[in-house]
Amino acid sequence: MSEKAQYDVVIVGGGIAGMIAANRAAQLNLRAVVLEQGSAEKYLCNTRYTGGTFHICLREIMLDEEILRQKIVETTAGFVKPALAQLMAREGRRVVRWLQEEGIRFMRASASEYHKWVLAPPGRSRPGLDWEGRGGDVLLRTLETRLIARKGELVRGARAKSLLVESGRCVGVIAERSGEETSYRGRAVIIADGGFQGDAELVARYISKHPERLKQRGAGTGCGDGLRMATALGGALVGTDRFYGHMLSQTALTNDNLWPYPYLDSLVTAGIVVDAAGQRFVDEGRGGVYVTNAVARLDDPLGTFVIFDSAIWEKAGRNGLIPANPHLEREGAAMHRADTIEALAKAAKLPVEALSKTISAYNEALSTGKLQTAITPQRLSSRYEACAIVKAPFYAVPACAGITNTMGGISVNEHAQVLRADDTVIDGLYAAGAAAGGLEGGPEIGYVGGLAKGGVTGLVSAEHIAANIGQPA
Repeated sequence: MSEKAQYDVVIVGGGIAGMIAANRAAQLNLRAVVLEQGSAEKYLCNTRYTGGTFHICLREIMLDEEILRQKIVETTAGFVKPALAQLMAREGRRVVRWLQEEGIRFMRASASEYHKWVLAPPGRSRPGLDWEGRGGDVLLRTLETRLIARKGELVRGARAKSLLVESGRCVGVIAERSGEETSYRGRAVIIADGGFQGDAELVARYISKHPERLKQRGAGTGCGDGLRMATALGGALVGTDRFYGHMLSQTALTNDNLWPYPYLDSLVTAGIVVDAAGQRFVDEGRGGVYVTNAVARLDDPLGTFVIFDSAIWEKAGRNGLIPANPHLEREGAAMHRADTIEALAKAAKLPVEALSKTISAYNEALSTGKLQTAITPQRLSSRYEACAIVKAPFYAVPACAGITNTMGGISVNEHAQVLRADDTVIDGLYAAGAAAGGLEGGPEIGYVGGLAKGGVTGLVSAEHIAANIGQPA
């Protein structure tokens, strides 16, 4: 095994969290190296694919700190660690300003509040993947150029295998590159490898019994290497049973024009979702991310349908920058359409009587104002408008759960230091971005914001290292 020269900080993962951490460390006169498992010049990761919106819980990232803190607590139903909620609310705006100083441009993508700070240039308003030369791609290439100018290093094709420990402190990483193991020694390590959504074994353990029946809605490169390395040293995990994702057409499993956009969430929250027995199994009013998690937990995640009528199709179906209507049909998504519920059930091969009863019960509960008492599961109506399914033609879209990134991960404190189960710190070890847990998820599967999370934890981890490891190497 070969050994590289001493660094101040070794960073695992070249996405937004890792590249921000590396640059901030280099700004603070630390010698930083980023180990990126991808070998291509434009290595794939979720940051490369991102839509580029910097928000906190779908609120503007520049809002008052206390407003954002309360929103994070509310969105996660109190699951979030208080110190992490405070951190995100306080530091989110600084990430945007710091990136602007690095030469990253932002734009307003729509009139929606949470679209005020979006990476430029934006993605085109069309289905399918469209990332080259867009916001996330430009961000990573810009930060790489900055890092090299600051004498930092980005090592491609280096997959982390284990952590080096001396006297109870993490002091480096052993990585495999071109079949050879190399040790990269440092005085601190930041795990920023993007969660574990790309590892079937971990997804099966924590999220779904059938990971092969989920659609990777991101790059699928987060393989949980950092999670495994941290737990091997006694690091605790938190919230690993939740993920961020959206409901997709089942045809997206074979048609790349149907992911990551358009997704079905606006149809889900206006209509209903049923299983192969023609029955509702989840509260659609809790949002698309919530429903997507529920679908993933089913015995058959591919046995679900989104049911709606023509009024929903023409109104809610047109919501969003890349709406389901007209893109689902235009791109070849499987859609069943019929003039009666009975005919719709037959077309979708759903039990006619069961589907008819499900829709009738839902419509009756909606018309009498008893969505939370007369049907099971109940239907929340305070977040999204629940719409009756009464106007022909009626639609059934075979659906699947699209997983973008895991929400839970390695337990950290407000400095992004990795914690044991008793909340003591593992010296020299940090986790940032999607690798870190304790901020998102919980019973409400609250989504705070992946780019903001990566940026904040990347900045604070580098700054804490610079303030606490003494003189640079």
